[in-house]
Amino acid sequence: MAGCSVKQTLRGLAPSISVGVLTADLMRLGDDLAALDGTGVGVLHFDVMDGCFCPPMTFGPAFVKGVKTGLLKDVHLMIADPLTKIADYVAAGADILTVHLESEPTHIHRVLQALGGMANANDASRGIVRGLAITPGTPVGAIEPLLDDLDMVTLLAINPGWGGQKFIGSTVGRLAQTRALIGDRDILVCIDGGITRDNISSVAEIGADLVVTGSAVFDGKAPKSNARFMLDALRKKR
Repeated sequence: MAGCSVKQTLRGLAPSISVGVLTADLMRLGDDLAALDGTGVGVLHFDVMDGCFCPPMTFGPAFVKGVKTGLLKDVHLMIADPLTKIADYVAAGADILTVHLESEPTHIHRVLQALGGMANANDASRGIVRGLAITPGTPVGAIEPLLDDLDMVTLLAINPGWGGQKFIGSTVGRLAQTRALIGDRDILVCIDGGITRDNISSVAEIGADLVVTGSAVFDGKAPKSNARFMLDALRKKR
């Protein structure tokens, strides 16, 4: 990835999947990550929850830093008061750092601008992709004032914090609205939540650049073949 920005790398991979580390077997994490070698997966997703923004608690910067991988680290902060914490996740090696509009509705500009002034800890020349996520209940139009300060929009297709939820069908129309707002800006679009082997082909038709998926890959049985299946299904529609 030397000489290539993180955003350029993502553009080259797209459409692609970001595989959720939270669904891996953390006692055998090295083996699960090794299973992704040679599959075409280039992005590893970290769901960071603090028990405040959403009820569950997962992990923090020490875990993000401790995971040894050549994949891009895609860190999704579902936390309160992200401004005081983003520097720790950048220092931990985040290549993509996504914050929630709902987590800091008054000063989210300040969060994105602060992130824009930080250097990638893995390679300062590569930059950091600044992501903004919105939950299913937030109108897509709320992102419009922020478009000049971000690199990726993530639309949650489930409500944050609970596993086992089904993909919310209105996400299809929300993505179309997002594309219309983005216009000709160089902004990636990501879909996160409820992505399974059964619906990946339908989701592929929506046209997202990045699709977050977890247990559809790390199912404790066949992560390598699962990853290839998900990628193939996503790319057949392009």
